[in-house]
Amino acid sequence: MSDFAKLFEQMMEQGQAMVRALNPEMEKFQAQGFANMMPTMPREMMDMFWGDAVNKGGLDARTRLLAMLAGMTVQGAPVDAMFKSTVAHALEAGATEKEIAEVITQMSVLGGLPAMTRALEFAREVFAARDRKEGGE
Repeated sequence: MSDFAKLFEQMMEQGQAMVRALNPEMEKFQAQGFANMMPTMPREMMDMFWGDAVNKGGLDARTRLLAMLAGMTVQGAPVDAMFKSTVAHALEAGATEKEIAEVITQMSVLGGLPAMTRALEFAREVFAARDRKEGGE
């Protein structure tokens, strides 16, 4: 095991020990449904938080969210609720389904096909839920 892997393992063990000490019930926490706790922010709010308020004339919220999706895809989209929430926010910020799929697909070069496939599955779930909502179901 590499020194980094040992350090990472120690950090994970320490984090788990801290969770057990603070709140033993947190060890049972599951992220399913977590995305429903906070609705998607309006585009204007995202632009205020991540657009010109952070860097005048810099990236808008849509572009920042697409970049976040790219990074999460390369990581293998490890947290489905966070990934799906970012897809929903990107859509709200003006990204199209095609643009989101293109960013995810492009990341297969860096993250591999399994990472791309996982991310596309999560994105499709968000697209389908959005279609159902817009269709009045």
